[in-house]
Amino acid sequence: MKVLRIDSSAAVDGSKGRMLGDRLIDSLARANAPLQVTERDLVESIPHVDQEWIAANDTVPHARSAAQKSALAVSDALIEELEQADMLVLTVPLYNFTIPASLKAWIDQVCRFNRTFRYDESGPVGMLAGKRAVVVFVSGGTPLGSGYDFASAYLRHILGFIGIADVTFIAADGHLRDEAALARAAAGIDAFMRRLSA
Repeated sequence: MKVLRIDSSAAVDGSKGRMLGDRLIDSLARANAPLQVTERDLVESIPHVDQEWIAANDTVPHARSAAQKSALAVSDALIEELEQADMLVLTVPLYNFTIPASLKAWIDQVCRFNRTFRYDESGPVGMLAGKRAVVVFVSGGTPLGSGYDFASAYLRHILGFIGIADVTFIAADGHLRDEAALARAAAGIDAFMRRLSA
């Protein structure tokens, strides 16, 4: 099994999402040896889409200049990581009720017309079907799926947009006010592993 792990917390030491991500990866490694894991830490800045990126992406591939190819180089690398993975693991803290800006920058780089989605007569078609995603959702106070959680529905939608319809959320929501939240998330990982092996 090939796993692409995306960590989006600005915190490194003491990050609850990273800790739970480690637990999930360790569980996957025990159940799926050998496990190939590609790690992408968004603490290392992902460039935002800009005018040069848009112009390059709007140019047919065989006609792109060297500068345009360079403008899309990060996007190409990130998409290749995603294409090669069987499973995507996202560790996602909530910042101000939504996803971190670093994760949005990653999403903007991997959502590309005729690379990860296309259109036919019925509408958009995701081009990454057959993959599974697990979102480790961590919040200090916002419950998963609540009216002020603006992250989870968006993530489910955007992953489905590129073809990843099998999305599992493992929540450590409200951990600053509920000491049992991390234990529930650990139990959620165990339950996910049981379903995976069933």
